[in-house]
Amino acid sequence: MSAKRLILNLFEMSTPTHITHGLWRLPGNNRHRYTDIGYWQELAVLLEEGGFDAVFLADVVGAYDVYRDGFDDALREGLQIPNTDPLLVVPAMAAVTRRLGFGVTFSTSYEPPFAFARRMSTLDHLTRGRVGWNVVTSYLPNAARNFGLADEIPHDERYEIAEEYLDVLYKLWEGSWDDDAVVRDATGGVYSDPTKVRRIDHVGRRFRVAGPHLSEPSPQRTPVLFQATASPAGIALAGRHAEVVFTGTWGGPIRPTVEAIRRSAVEQGRAASDIKVLVQASVFVAPTDDEARATYARYRAYRSEIGRYVHSSTPFDPTLHDPSATVGQALAAEGRESGLVPPSLRRMTVAQYSEAVDEAWNERFQAIGNPARVADTIERWLEEDGIDGINLRQYHSFDTALGFARLATPELRRRGLLPPADEPPATLRERVFGAGPRLPDSHPARRYRNGRSL
Repeated sequence: MSAKRLILNLFEMSTPTHITHGLWRLPGNNRHRYTDIGYWQELAVLLEEGGFDAVFLADVVGAYDVYRDGFDDALREGLQIPNTDPLLVVPAMAAVTRRLGFGVTFSTSYEPPFAFARRMSTLDHLTRGRVGWNVVTSYLPNAARNFGLADEIPHDERYEIAEEYLDVLYKLWEGSWDDDAVVRDATGGVYSDPTKVRRIDHVGRRFRVAGPHLSEPSPQRTPVLFQATASPAGIALAGRHAEVVFTGTWGGPIRPTVEAIRRSAVEQGRAASDIKVLVQASVFVAPTDDEARATYARYRAYRSEIGRYVHSSTPFDPTLHDPSATVGQALAAEGRESGLVPPSLRRMTVAQYSEAVDEAWNERFQAIGNPARVADTIERWLEEDGIDGINLRQYHSFDTALGFARLATPELRRRGLLPPADEPPATLRERVFGAGPRLPDSHPARRYRNGRSL
């Protein structure tokens, strides 16, 4: 039996099609209800009762418009457009739950940090400390154009911006207010002690922020810091800042990536255990193996060929080429620049490429079968791959989460991989790490606590 406790999140997005292309058409799927507050509240109750730690909410601030040089296909597929703001659905879910956490995606590339700091503190207050932030740097060219830029910010420069963005937020969340600044002295007529609140006076290369932070200290102060990455620049950033890293690989073993992430943390003066590592996983569970395989086959029949190309921003049209042609040949036939495509991809056949980018059916982290078989597979991931948990890919709302909650969760609880149903409420950081609600002393943000180092 594994000694690890599984971190279990549902991977979601406020949109008709997130990462399971074409499956919004499945009979009984509720994806079209993403604008309905009832959808999010029903889902939240289901997840809390099913032992999930959090719902992890993805987001984009632009349309996928690389494939076929436009966003028409994204619109036809409902692929992450239309969408709504993930931060705004959190209070609705928090109102009907006590233990479920919320990981929300927000980009450091385009919007100023000061206003975002208040929004996240507000969510941390309203959820009683159950919120985390998925730190992203935005990769869609259309997103850059939506915020006044001519083109996408280069990859490594986006990470440089993120470094300063995080520094500003740490100063606001950790340094601007002392824990005991709010005194609520009705007799003396003092709500907050001005000697315990301070400006941050940040002057950097990209941001100038005076402060003070507009929100009093929330239960966690800094939300749990998530990051999705596998790139060298991303791993370096994660080693300095992240608490939970969502990662993966383009084929091959994942343990080297997991070890690189933890090694990066140690190199930054943190402990390897300061970072939990999650992967995206597909689970098809049913009372019997045959029923689980039948569900898998039924869902797979609805997959969209075009959706995979839209989502991967494919720079050519695979539908126009012989499947045996190489990607390099296809690019040349369409007169497209091939220098930006890695040589390993250019050497793939069109057929190989098409399968590789259809991530919703990637078998690397896939479990199909009865509850015991699924639990065996998940336990093997924890031990052999060195991960700490999964973001469960949702194929059908709400059957994916419901099936896991009713069938897999009881077996995982029996094995000690999930906490009991009556676990008391806690902040998200306490639930994930089993320690206190605030960042540990090893985290760089702590240098600003109570105004130190401002």
